[in-house]
Amino acid sequence: MKILIIGGTKFAGRAIVEEAVKKGFDVTLFNRGKTNDAIFPELPLIKGDRQNEADLAKLSGQKWDAVIDTCGYQPKDAALSSAMLKGSCSVYVFISTISVYKGAFQEEGIEENSEVIELTPEEKEQLEIDGSLPVDQYYGALKALCERAVMEELPDRSLIIRPGLIVGPHDPTDRFTYWIERVMRGGKTLTPDNQDCEIQFIDVRDLANWILALIEMGETGIWNAAGPTTPLTLSQFLKECRKCLNRETEFIWASEEFLLKNEVKPWIELPLWIPHIKDFGTDITKVKNAGLNTRQLKETILDTAEWASKRNHQERNAGLGAVKEAILLESLNK
Repeated sequence: MKILIIGGTKFAGRAIVEEAVKKGFDVTLFNRGKTNDAIFPELPLIKGDRQNEADLAKLSGQKWDAVIDTCGYQPKDAALSSAMLKGSCSVYVFISTISVYKGAFQEEGIEENSEVIELTPEEKEQLEIDGSLPVDQYYGALKALCERAVMEELPDRSLIIRPGLIVGPHDPTDRFTYWIERVMRGGKTLTPDNQDCEIQFIDVRDLANWILALIEMGETGIWNAAGPTTPLTLSQFLKECRKCLNRETEFIWASEEFLLKNEVKPWIELPLWIPHIKDFGTDITKVKNAGLNTRQLKETILDTAEWASKRNHQERNAGLGAVKEAILLESLNK
């Protein structure tokens, strides 16, 4: 199978490339050659900026079984690439997010046909004037518009993937890795006391394999992509981390009231914690019925720990600082 990957060197894209190569696919990369540019020296690279029509024109005249777009964030970029490539591929795969849903992380049973976020008329006008909006502020709405752009260009040949939290080696967000590294350090560990909350995440390698499987099956349409396929609570996850990494870790369970009162940031300072919910809410019936099977939690934990132990001590993008944690633990003891 011959595939073109737009991006392909950071996290999800990197995993898709690695799994595709393992499967013996004929892989070509299209990116600027700036991020992790040396990790796939054996693969053909067409250098270009997806925002530049002349660069995208370098791809004209070629044919792929699938184009996988791993890095579309602005609707004008998704519209441009899908328009330029619709005659060059059998299917256009767009990696989106469950953040497109209005009820993401708030409602239960979010299915593929659930309502998505839309910009206000004023925001739409601003987008038309500026050509883009800040991704950190409008992430879900922009991704929804990217999806729409792709589906308008390839109505019967688009494959939209909406992952939940993606985890595993090379994760740049630290939203999962924080707990791995914190348990590895051991000792008293501040932990949110919503132990029975059902959490969801998907190992990046499972996501990559699933996307490639959907392409091989000739599937199109919209697919949620969350895991694990067996329900998992926050308490079960943390206890498995302790079992795998450091049995000397002691979880100190703090109430949501205490954490919010002390201005602990949900999801950012204590990843996987969202106040006032019973579960993360994404319905994965469709993907499970089609064959999605996620790996054992132990494997994801150990592989992430191995990767994390080798990376440098750069500032982390999520997690509770040691000083603040110590202050909060002391406050709990009073």
